[in-house]
Amino acid sequence: MPPADCIPGMQKDGGWLIPDRLNMARQCFSQPKDRVAIIDLTGGGCESITYGALQRMADGIAHDLKTQVQPGDRVGVLLSQSPWCAAAHLAIWKIGAISVPLFKLFKHDALASRVGDAGALLVLTDTEGAALVGDLARPVVVDQIAPSDDPLPFADTGPEDPAVLIYTSGTTGSPKGALHGHRVLTGHLPGVSISHNHLREGDCLWTPADWAWIGGLFDVLMPGLALGIPVVAARLEKFTPEACADVIARGRVRNVFFPPTALRMLKAADQAIPGLRSVASGGEPLGAEMLAWGQKAFGLTINEFYGQTECNMVVSSCAVDFPVRPGCIGKPVPGHEVAVIDEDGNPTSEEGDVAIRRGSASMLLEYWNRPAATAEKFRGDWLITGDRGIWEGDYLRFIGREDDVITSAGYRIGPAEIEDCLLTHPAVATVGVVGKPDPLRTEIVKAYVVLKPEAEAAEHELQDWVKERLAHYSYPREVALLKELPMTVTGKVIRKELKARARAELGT
Repeated sequence: MPPADCIPGMQKDGGWLIPDRLNMARQCFSQPKDRVAIIDLTGGGCESITYGALQRMADGIAHDLKTQVQPGDRVGVLLSQSPWCAAAHLAIWKIGAISVPLFKLFKHDALASRVGDAGALLVLTDTEGAALVGDLARPVVVDQIAPSDDPLPFADTGPEDPAVLIYTSGTTGSPKGALHGHRVLTGHLPGVSISHNHLREGDCLWTPADWAWIGGLFDVLMPGLALGIPVVAARLEKFTPEACADVIARGRVRNVFFPPTALRMLKAADQAIPGLRSVASGGEPLGAEMLAWGQKAFGLTINEFYGQTECNMVVSSCAVDFPVRPGCIGKPVPGHEVAVIDEDGNPTSEEGDVAIRRGSASMLLEYWNRPAATAEKFRGDWLITGDRGIWEGDYLRFIGREDDVITSAGYRIGPAEIEDCLLTHPAVATVGVVGKPDPLRTEIVKAYVVLKPEAEAAEHELQDWVKERLAHYSYPREVALLKELPMTVTGKVIRKELKARARAELGT
């Protein structure tokens, strides 16, 4: 890798370049006003949004927020990829409030759990989103707010002051809110740049991942703005290889973050996309076959990276700096001390828990209103990711997850939320939800259901019950009716046995 001071966010000694006073909105508006910030493909055309235009949009929203919101208040953002989505987050940070990214595919119950837990006073959205929000919070339709030529001053915030509250998938109970400070963007800059073979003049970023997730918001959008790299905004109602190639061509994209499922869909269609300078992917190891296909389809080596909502972009491959090793997710990114540790918290050369030492700039401040969960996330000075790994020299090999999170089509899905939803169905007595291996989606959501005596419910009825209440992507694609579930003596579903049953159904 190049010297540390040539890597965004780093000093010569390899330490973080974080000032005492830091506001992410100011960080993102540090480029010349006439420079292109976002290439907007959402209206069917191709419009270049400059930093100056984006700042006027953000200032219009900020003026409106100032009359309703105080520093530290939580404000939801329910918007798809668009300049207005970027402006909404920037406006919230500019006045010192906390943004809460929300996903347009969430249904009522999924929105209610996050908006309610965050205590969001209002939600910045569009007309479609306002209908989804309903009476959960006060919706504000941002594209009806006029841009302002009267810039508001940036709030006097520091790196540890809260800025964004991003909800995890939730492995037990409701999803947890990972609260991040204004330093979180700086913490992403080295890894984002490295995963794209060091971002540079002439690059242009895009991802099919929604900006409601940390992967879209902080692996692409905000780093692009902070580094002066144009970011393409495009809405794909459904990801297809043809639509993907069209976005890349129209937006003149040079650098893409593809979730693994998107890569598998491109591979299945044998879709070649020439002209890219870098392709990054994260979420799970790709394997030698996918890396070989990527070399053929893109004419380059795919760079894998690793992180999670609580502490992201901590390990990455970088083909221009060192050979990519299939099955490994790369090497630690400068600024992040990554280890594999044993049960006592000591680094080990054997298989163990992947952990990140406190001090990482992309590490969460805390779980929102969950001090016990925050404490459990750490083992001494190490944040425990919940993943297992082993070192191969200075390469980190990912072994698997310790938790029960389901990875499906690039989404991390918590089974507890789906179980809670199904338990509200009048026919359901008990339920266990697990991930079932799937060649396209990595896993599908499978629900094992015990019905109440004399009750009846068809598979499609239970599927629709979840579709109508949670995110569309999280409904169980398979439902099996059982007479009983494997349970512990304390009445908890033994998901490990259900996972084994799901694998056995495939003959694995």
